[in-house]
Order: sequence, then C-alpha cells, then structure tokens
Amino acid sequence: MSVRTRFAPSPTGYLHIGGVRTALYAWLHARQQGGGFVLRIEDTDVERSTPEATTAILEGMAWLGLDWDEGPFYQMRRMDRYREVLAQMLATGTAYHCYCSREEVDAMREDQRRRGEKPRYDGRCRQRTAPREGISPVIRFRSPDCGETVVEDLIHGTVRFQNSELDDLIIARSDGTPTYNFCVVVDDWDMAITHVIRGDDHLNNTPRQMQILQALGARVPVYAHVPMILGPDKQKLSKRHGAVSVLEYREQGFLPDALLNFLARLGWSHGDQEIFTREDMVELFRIEAVNKAASAFNPEKLLWINAQHMQRLMPEGLAQHLLPYLNAVGVTESLVAAGPALPEVVALLQERSKTLVEMAAAAEMFYVAPGAGAPKDVEKHLHGQGALLAAVIQALTALPNWEAAAIHSVIQELAVTHADGKMGKVAQPLRVAVAGRAVSPPIDATLALLGKEETLARLRRAITWI
Repeated sequence: MSVRTRFAPSPTGYLHIGGVRTALYAWLHARQQGGGFVLRIEDTDVERSTPEATTAILEGMAWLGLDWDEGPFYQMRRMDRYREVLAQMLATGTAYHCYCSREEVDAMREDQRRRGEKPRYDGRCRQRTAPREGISPVIRFRSPDCGETVVEDLIHGTVRFQNSELDDLIIARSDGTPTYNFCVVVDDWDMAITHVIRGDDHLNNTPRQMQILQALGARVPVYAHVPMILGPDKQKLSKRHGAVSVLEYREQGFLPDALLNFLARLGWSHGDQEIFTREDMVELFRIEAVNKAASAFNPEKLLWINAQHMQRLMPEGLAQHLLPYLNAVGVTESLVAAGPALPEVVALLQERSKTLVEMAAAAEMFYVAPGAGAPKDVEKHLHGQGALLAAVIQALTALPNWEAAAIHSVIQELAVTHADGKMGKVAQPLRVAVAGRAVSPPIDATLALLGKEETLARLRRAITWI
C-alpha cells in the first residue's frame, strides 16, 4: 500500500515553526517513499477559527514549497460524513447516547476522587434504552473495559495504555457536533492515511483513536509522535523565542529552504552534516531516526544556516529571492533595471549577508545615490576632504580601464600622495561619498560595479555637501 501522510493544522492561529516542522517531517516521509501528502484544515472550532488564519496557513505552506497532493480538505464541509459514521456506530452498538447532565458527571468524578480513584465516566448510560426528557444526549464511544491498547510508535517505540484507564470518550456533543478525536479518526480513515506524523502532545489521544478505528473495522495507521521544540532556555517555546508565524521568517529575510534545513535538524541528523538541500533531505530523512527528546531552538544557528544557503545559491537565483526585499527599501524594479546587474551586486554581497533583509539594505546604495546630509557618516568622514575628493575625481576621470584592479591602483597612489600611504584614509571618505555610509563591500569592487559615470557623478555631488 502506498504511503500517505497528512498535515492537519487548526486555523485558530498562525502557522508556527513547531507546526512547520511536523508538516516538513510528514512531507519528507511521503516524498522519500514516493507516496502522497494530504493537507487538511481542522476548522471545527468555529468560534476560534478564522479565514485569515486559513489563508496564512496556505500561504506559509506555499512559500515553504511544501506542496500537497490532495486537499486542502475542510472538516466543516464533512459534517454529513461524520453524522453518517456516528449513526453507523449507534446502530452497531459501538457508541451510545449518554443522558447524564454535566452536574451528574461532575458529582460522579468528585465521588471517585474522594475514594482515591481516577476520575472517569463510569458507563452508567451504556445499557440505557429510554431517553430522559429535557436532556439532549451526547454520544459516547463504548471503549473496551479490559486489556491494553499498544501504540507501536516509530519515534517513541512501544507505548502501552491500560484500557481500564480510558473511559467512554464523548464523540459528539449534545448539539450533535462531532468532537476532535472522532473527526480525526474518520478523516484518516476516509483519506487512507497510512502514517500519522504529529506532535507528541497528541500521543495520549492515540489509543482512543486506535480503538475507534478498530471498532469501525478500519486499518490503523502507523504513528510517529514528534517531540516538541523548546526555547534556548529549555522552556516551552514562546513568541520571545521565535514561536511566531512562519511568514514572519519570510519578512525577516530567511530563505525557505534554509528554514526547512534548520527545522529538519531540530530533532533529526545525518552524521555530522549540517547543510541540506531539499533534495538531500528527501533522500536522507528517516522518520525512525528522529530523536525522542525535545530540541532547543537556536536563533544564531538559524542565521548561520541561512547564510550558508545564501552563499551556496547561484547569484541569479538569489537575485530573484532578493527583489521583493529591494522593493521594500524603495528600490523599484525600474531602478534595478537602470543600475548594475543585480546578480553581480548579489555576488559581491553573498559572503557578507546573513539574511535577504540585510542584503537588500547593503544593495540599496548601488541603485539609490545618497542624499546630501542624510547619513551621519557624511559630516564625520567628509569634513575637510574637499581637496582629496577633487584629486580622486581627477585620477578616476583619467582612468582608461574601469576595473577593480585599476581602481585599487589609483587609490594606492592617492594614499601615497595625500594620506601618508594609508589607504584607509582615502578609501573611507571615498566610500562615504559614493555610498553614503561607512560600511560597504571593498571600495574598488564597489566602484567598478557602480560604473565610471555614476561614481564620478556621486563624487562631484559629495563635494557640494562639504
């Protein structure tokens, strides 16, 4: 039977990195096995689910390139199917109506606590045949009374649950709406899911779901419960640690493949290898090799991995990723078209940038000339430098070959004649004049890329600022 995995987020909030890692592991297992990957939106929490959250989930999955083969399926559109299965279970006796009021159930559990017993529903409505007036019943699953339910988990190994500890689960509320554990079972059954890969906070739900599947005569999937991600302080991941919408990582300038690489390594490894392409992960990932223990989120490691991916991309490809970030800092596509070739700018900045936001900020100077007095560096570095800039303009104007090596030679000569042989005393005012900032790539390569005409125009404009 072909492998089929699923990712089933709830649209009650953003898609965060914990959910993305679960989706990634399910996607990798399906792709590695040549199987199918299903996207399901579990939107039965009507009060908390929002269209905006659904849109963010779909947008996040698309940005990451975690393409799905079927779906998205929406649970709210499957209510007729859930009611059909509920009716089937009532007819076969694997489920029953429970007329106990909330007060009765609370009193039952309080009595059990006083006796030192585990609070649980005692099944008193199992044999009831007549309804109670004035009470809309819930529907409970008739759970096995004895024996055990064994989960053979691909990550945690064999996990045993005593059936006597599991009471009769409510699978439909008094208003007729099915509960989460029931909907999940029917969905996994109907969608022929073979491997359920999800967070280990769902492990305690698994025996109940397995029992319902068995009662339906359905095939029980293989389970793999992924450990949680902790913050750097080993506490539960929160917004201050990085538990934000995955789309915020896009806004911060991370490459999708770098984020996936980072998340894959949070719980899985392949020898000492740190950097994985998407193709590497599909080939090498094994769900059985995921660690049982929780992993700690390390923002510095994420930055390092992103920088590595940026350095490994061809400049032409990285340039395409960079364009939206250039637009965000005011560098329009028309400015890019009129300025230096973007792949050449990217190649100059690749070794110096950790994120696309950082690269866009560094690349802006190649397409937008600095304004008079705008940067603080102008006054600091250009004060009293009029004669030096005039000499630079004269020397560069006479330069026949506009190449980095020739520009470097000019700066060296000017350093001898105007700065006691110290190149920095020439290069820094020159950098501020043309870039409007004290930091840039090597000045000779920067000027070569800007071009002779643009460089001289900026230098002449800078003299007017002094």
